[in-house]
Amino acid sequence: MAEAPGVTNPMLYDPIPEGTQQASKLMQFVAAIGVCFAAVSAGTALAWTAPVLPQLGENSTTLSVEKSQEPWIGSFLAIGAFFGALPCGILAEKIGRKYTTMSLALPFLISWGLIVFANGAGMLIAGRFFAGLATGASCVVAPMFVSEIAETSIRGALGAFFQLFLTIGILFVYVVGAITNWVTLSILCAVFPICLIVAMVFIPESPTYLVKQGRRIDAGLSLKWFWGQNCDTQAALQAIQNDLDAVSADAKVSDLFTVAANRGALLVSLSLMLFQQFSGINAVIFYTVDIFKSAGSTLDPSLCSIIVGIVQVLMTFASAVLIEKAGRKILLLQSSIVMGLCLTTLGVYFHMKDGGSDVTAIGWLPLGAVVLFIVSFSLGFGPIPWLIMGELFAPDVKGVASALAVMFNWTLVFVVTQTFGPLNDSIGGAFTFWLFGLFMLICTIFVLIKVPETKGKTNAQIQAILSGSK
Repeated sequence: MAEAPGVTNPMLYDPIPEGTQQASKLMQFVAAIGVCFAAVSAGTALAWTAPVLPQLGENSTTLSVEKSQEPWIGSFLAIGAFFGALPCGILAEKIGRKYTTMSLALPFLISWGLIVFANGAGMLIAGRFFAGLATGASCVVAPMFVSEIAETSIRGALGAFFQLFLTIGILFVYVVGAITNWVTLSILCAVFPICLIVAMVFIPESPTYLVKQGRRIDAGLSLKWFWGQNCDTQAALQAIQNDLDAVSADAKVSDLFTVAANRGALLVSLSLMLFQQFSGINAVIFYTVDIFKSAGSTLDPSLCSIIVGIVQVLMTFASAVLIEKAGRKILLLQSSIVMGLCLTTLGVYFHMKDGGSDVTAIGWLPLGAVVLFIVSFSLGFGPIPWLIMGELFAPDVKGVASALAVMFNWTLVFVVTQTFGPLNDSIGGAFTFWLFGLFMLICTIFVLIKVPETKGKTNAQIQAILSGSK
C-alpha cells in the first residue's frame, strides 16, 4: 500500500460503523445539492445568450443590440470567469469554503440586476462580466467543497454533481427561454443565487478547512453533521490531520512546480481542462440545428437545444451513478475514443456535403453521431475534469491550484469561442471536426499513460501515486 511522505499510518478505513452508512450519506447528498446551487446559477449564466440574443436583434422593441456587440456579450462571461477564479481560491483559504460559496450569490444577483434593468449593450456586458466572476469562482470552490465533505466511497458520485447541476441550469434556460421573454427569464434565473444563500446557511464548514484552522471540535461537529452521529470522528479527524501533516503548512505557489506530487496533479488537471475544451463540444452544439435539418427534421431550433439539454442532464446523472462503479479513467477513455470516432464521422459527412455529394440518404448518420457524442461527453469529459480537480491536489495547495486550473479552462473557453468561427470559415466544417478528432486521439494516449485512477483512494494515496511512489 502506498504511503505519502510523512504519513506513517494513514487512516484508510471507513469511520462509519456497518449498518449506518445509508443514513450517514444522506446529509452529504443534501449538502452537495445545496453547494451546487452555485453550479445551477453558473449554468443559467452560461446558456443565457442562446435564447436571449435572437430576441435582442436590431428589430427588438425592448432593447436593441447590434450584431457586432453580440460576441462581446457572449465572451465577457469567460473574461469575468478568468478574473473570478484566483481570488476565489485565495478567499476559500482565508474565510473558508462555506462563506466563500455563500458570497458567490452577490455577483450573480448584481449581474441579473444589471441585465434586467439594462438600457443598452454596455449594461448587458457589465452584467455578463459579473456573472462570469461568480461562474469562475463557482468552478473553484464548489468542487473543492464537495470533495472535502464526501466519504471516499461516494466522492466520485458527489463530485459529478457540479457538472450535473450545471447542465440542469442550462436546460432550465433552454426551456424557459423558449416560452418567455428575456426579462422574465433573467428574473427567474436570479432565484437560484437566492436559493444558494438559503442552503449555505444550514450547511457546516468543510471539516478539512476547520482542521487546518486548528478548530478540531468544530471539525468534529461538522463531520457528525455530514457523516452521521455514528461516525468515528476521532478516526476521521486523524485521517484529515495525517493528510495535512504530509504537506507543508506554509505552502507557496512555487510548490506547485517544485513538489513532484503537486506538479503531477497540475499537469493532469490542466491537460484534462484542455482536452475538455478541445473535444469539439462547442463545434458539435454549433452544428446541431444544421445536423437535425440534414436528417429531415423540421424541429424548431429552440426545441433542438432542449433535446440536447435533456440528453446532457440524463447522461451526466448516469455518470454520477457509474463513476464509483466504473472508475474515472475508464469513463475518460470511453469518452475520448467515442468522441474521436463521432468527430471523424461528422468530418466525413460535411466533407461529402460540402463537396456536392447527395447526403440525404445518410442524414441519420450525423444525427446519431451528435447524440452519441453528447452522451459520451456527458459521461466522461463533461463532469470528470471538475471532479478530478477536487481530488488530485494536496490540501495545502488546493485553493490556488484549483483556481489556476479554472483560469486555464476559461482562457480556453474564450480562445475556442473567438477562434471557432474564423477557423470554420477558413478550413471548413470537415477539417474543423477532424482537427478536434486529432485532439481526442492525443487525449486518449494521455489519459492511458498519465491520468491516475482516483476511485476509492484517499488523498494520501493519491499524493503517493503522483509523487511516483509504488
